[in-house]
Amino acid sequence: MKYRIKKETKPKLPTYGKYKAVAVHEQTITSEQIIQEAAELHILSEGVITAVVMRLSEVINRHLRNGDRVRLRDWGLMKLEIESDKVDNLRDFRAKKHIRGVRLHFIPESNDGTQALYDGITFKKDVSL
Repeated sequence: MKYRIKKETKPKLPTYGKYKAVAVHEQTITSEQIIQEAAELHILSEGVITAVVMRLSEVINRHLRNGDRVRLRDWGLMKLEIESDKVDNLRDFRAKKHIRGVRLHFIPESNDGTQALYDGITFKKDVSL
């Protein structure tokens, strides 16, 4: 996994001005590419895998939007979390005003304290810029 060193630029953070490693994402793999690779590994056709992926994403997204956690065996747990401003008084809170957004949290499957998703990751500094 490639990384770059970046300076923290958010003045409100206690780490402002300090340096940190951030992941470099060189490409985005599409669902079509994943389907094609999966079809090459199995006897199922791309059409069948596409249908499964489409239905699976519809069901997972519906559950996440309904506030459910979704656990996929051998992969991990997904859930949506709300990001909101803090208010001093409970009565002052207004969803439209104070909720800034929603973020997807993914927690990899863990067996005996190890997470297979992270097995074999090595780090290499990105030299392109």
